[in-house]
Amino acid sequence: MGKYNFDEVIERRGTGALKTDALAERFGRDDLLSAWVADMDFATPDFIREALIERISGNPILGYTIEPADYKPSIIDWERNLHNWELKPEWLSYIPGIVKGIGMVINVFTKPGDDVVIMPPVYHPFRITAEENGRNVVNIPLIEDSRKRYFINFDALENLQTLGGVLLLSNPHNPGGRMWTEDELKRLADICKKKGLLVVSDEIHADMALWGKTHVPFATVSEEAASNSITFCAPSKTFNIPGIVSSFSVVPDEEIRSQFYGWLAANEFGDAPLLSHIATISAYRKGEEWRKEMISYVESNIRYVEDFCRENIPGVSALRPDASFLVWLDCRELGLSHDELIDLFVNKACVALNDGEMFGKEGAGMMRLNVAAPRATLEKVMNRIKNAVAELRKEEQ
Repeated sequence: MGKYNFDEVIERRGTGALKTDALAERFGRDDLLSAWVADMDFATPDFIREALIERISGNPILGYTIEPADYKPSIIDWERNLHNWELKPEWLSYIPGIVKGIGMVINVFTKPGDDVVIMPPVYHPFRITAEENGRNVVNIPLIEDSRKRYFINFDALENLQTLGGVLLLSNPHNPGGRMWTEDELKRLADICKKKGLLVVSDEIHADMALWGKTHVPFATVSEEAASNSITFCAPSKTFNIPGIVSSFSVVPDEEIRSQFYGWLAANEFGDAPLLSHIATISAYRKGEEWRKEMISYVESNIRYVEDFCRENIPGVSALRPDASFLVWLDCRELGLSHDELIDLFVNKACVALNDGEMFGKEGAGMMRLNVAAPRATLEKVMNRIKNAVAELRKEEQ
């Protein structure tokens, strides 16, 4: 029995939670069980909440603030201890969100019409942010092998005609959960350096490596990677604090850093709100025990989903992720169209998941399930899917 209780069911409806209070707007009905938005249904760790309460109650003035002395050291120690990544203080800057950071990089380092390379199926804001900023999105789809695992299409990248632009990397991969190997990242770094593609590595799920695996930060694999990359990280996914924007960037190369951080400073985007620093320091100084217990609970939930699908839901299989609490459900054997699959989950099962085509057409027939929830909640979700598929099979007979 661990120190923390991940079985506690917490009511989120009526709290302004995107996961529950936007159901009617996003799915057309509000009676769904939510397993879509990538935040947890676990209580934010008590040591983070206590640090925030202490600051708010300890001084009645919530005025302008400076960066605490321990902010960057807490990040440096965390990255060293967990990822064996030795950072320098000048490499670091607060950013007001990772998707916002991607938009900032696109605007600082490219102009309208320039190429932004993505590798779908992939986190959908990669495409949306690039398109909405008037950039040319170049899709290099991942390769899926016979075991349903994704791999980078290096041959297609090598054949790119582009000279310059940005490549957006999801590391670890969202939604498929792949953790890229050092060799894969080295090869990607070599190609991008040669092609003049600045790599933006989104590593927000990096602290949630599962099954004893080790995350490899992109910038650590070679000089080509370190000299041609911007890495975005945050404690938000790991410690369930996405409502407190706590993202930061890591830029080892002095020229890239000067250009990007100079632009952040000119627009005051590098100045964090009062509570962001406090939450980050508390998470990284006190959070390792909680992180390990959370990962153990998530692993147990993933095993439960794998077993449940295999034993109870013919036509649906769970692809085991290397990292994070997001599970890619393969529903292709059901033989449904996109609209039929959405209807099955939303209107028949009454559950809210992210549909695979949101991440690109390469995600057709897939659904993304968030398993960072109390087991009792997850059991309800899975049983609803089971019953809906059973009814579908009856109708087909």
